Amino acid sequence: MVAAPGGLLECRPRGRMRRTGEQVLVGDEVRVKVITPGEAAIEGILPRKTQLERPPVANADQAVLVTTVRDPESSLLTLDRLLVQAIYQGLAALICLNKVDLLAAGGADGYLAPYRRAGFRTVATSATTGQGIAELRQELAGVISVLAGESGVGKSSLLNALRPGLALRTGNLGATGRGRHTTRHLELLEVSEHGLVADTPGLSLVSLPAMPPGRLAAYWPELAELAPDCRFRTCVHRQEPGCRVRAARGSGELDQGRYERYLSLLREVELADRRY
Repeated sequence: MVAAPGGLLECRPRGRMRRTGEQVLVGDEVRVKVITPGEAAIEGILPRKTQLERPPVANADQAVLVTTVRDPESSLLTLDRLLVQAIYQGLAALICLNKVDLLAAGGADGYLAPYRRAGFRTVATSATTGQGIAELRQELAGVISVLAGESGVGKSSLLNALRPGLALRTGNLGATGRGRHTTRHLELLEVSEHGLVADTPGLSLVSLPAMPPGRLAAYWPELAELAPDCRFRTCVHRQEPGCRVRAARGSGELDQGRYERYLSLLREVELADRRY
């Protein structure tokens, strides 16, 4: 389906596009030729400003990364991995801490503080009570967003709260405490004024993009800000002398948990680099 000024059109690619293997992605802007009322043929795809492989979405502006502290306890390493992916793909990142109704007073602020200091936008929400839903809706207005996060964090529940009547399927936690993905296909949903969201199935495990180990810090904003003051340009901020990042860690200027997770992902990038 293609959204056109006159309404939705049921479209199929021209035979030429099928023969050349040109694939139309969710989020593509296309040229169409109307054949009959409500039906059209896709003549071509306009240039994409972004293109994601997992999920296959075109022209996304931002990634909304949903996480939770309880039911389930989300992995901060997974969150940091998704942040690297978003920045690498050229997307703005918004961290959405959901299910805050399960936390004690001040719990959300404590969880989000290191990310706010690093410059990330954050929002604390509860799909159950409605807390933060208006703020989240405002953050989604006017852009195409990709919604991602571990299973069970309440992505579908958030979309239902953002757009009452949507009635997306939601799932309960399994006996292991882990959620089950309830999204089985990919589509753009209008949930805010001129704001579209792609609910993305199956993003509980995300591999990092291939890169030289020295590039990882460029996708870690608080490290990227300090790195120019390191003694060596090739510093990976682990054990090199004169490392500004390590000095910031020692003084408490840099969040210890974020730094440790950076080192964990650095080892992963180094291992992948040796394989290739």
